[in-house]
Amino acid sequence: MKLNKQDILDALKTITTPGDGVNMVDSGAVKNVVTFADEVIVDITITNPSLQAKKRTEVDIMKTIHDKVYEKAKITVNVKVDAPAKPATNVIKGKAIPGIQNIVAVASGKGGVGKSTVTANLAVTLAKMGFKVGILDADIYGPSIPIMFDVENERPLAVNVDGKSKMKPVENYGVKVLSIGFFTQPNQAVVWRGPMAAKALNQMIFDAAWGELDFMLIDLPPGTGDIHLSIMQSLPLTGAVIVSTPQNVALADAKKGVAMFQQESINVPVLGIIENMAYFIPEELPENKYYIFGKEGAKNLAEDLQVPFLGELPLIQSIREAGDIGRPAALQTATELEVAFENLTQNVVQEVVRRNDDLPPTEAIKITTMAGCSAVKK
Repeated sequence: MKLNKQDILDALKTITTPGDGVNMVDSGAVKNVVTFADEVIVDITITNPSLQAKKRTEVDIMKTIHDKVYEKAKITVNVKVDAPAKPATNVIKGKAIPGIQNIVAVASGKGGVGKSTVTANLAVTLAKMGFKVGILDADIYGPSIPIMFDVENERPLAVNVDGKSKMKPVENYGVKVLSIGFFTQPNQAVVWRGPMAAKALNQMIFDAAWGELDFMLIDLPPGTGDIHLSIMQSLPLTGAVIVSTPQNVALADAKKGVAMFQQESINVPVLGIIENMAYFIPEELPENKYYIFGKEGAKNLAEDLQVPFLGELPLIQSIREAGDIGRPAALQTATELEVAFENLTQNVVQEVVRRNDDLPPTEAIKITTMAGCSAVKK
């Protein structure tokens, strides 16, 4: 069959490129279409630099041509990325921590979606890959990282660094950890106002001997509140990872979390979204997969918000049990869980590398208090 260029263009008018509101032909994204016999070459330019957007564009074009023009067509799609100008960054620089290369916040709009579990397993997987890793447990009112690393009874020691006394983070499984949980009793509630919490966080950030780290992961509390602003005021974050279940209630809050980081006055790159508790496979029925909280909700949200989808994690009892006994599930070897966490972590690292290549360094925000309300400014 000899393909017709106009037929190809008519078919491409039925789809859009990620981020565009009009079809890819009328938007000018399609730069050229060449046909000969049963072969077609499509040259297209998109503005979204993520690997996910490029792959989705390629798949959409091939599927549309096969469905609407000729199912046996041989198709080549050349996708070029023409990213927009680099966004302006905030002008107030935060205090970078000497020796720490990347600071990644792990956040969730809603509690109970497994944010701390994901943080712990990301950290141990990074350490297994050979990176130097630390975790700052910034969940002041509900610290759980010490339990997950089996160090809840440990206390940071004081060490002398350049004539100054500093806290030495507690270390286990190759990960350095600091948490407010080290300084409170298990049955003691932390009843602090914002300024007290911010002061405690600053001490764990700047009065600690973190040493050389490739990655510092910050386990943020749920929501979008004062602790989040304090962290972004204190540190220039490399980026943020959002954790959500596929449930609509969780997705609504996750969307707010993405929106917080993307505010013009905050401008922290969102590295992507992780879908936790994506599905359940019973041991006695290994061929069955149950989508208890909904199917691909976080993946669809990532596409809608034009941020990378970093991967999904199953709802497995052993993940919970591993966290409860203080040995993150990613430490298990030769298991599907180890592979799942490795794939997830590799995607996070890839997005960090891409972010550092494509964007200028993030700068901390300036927070002022006006008439009793917090205002975020550049």
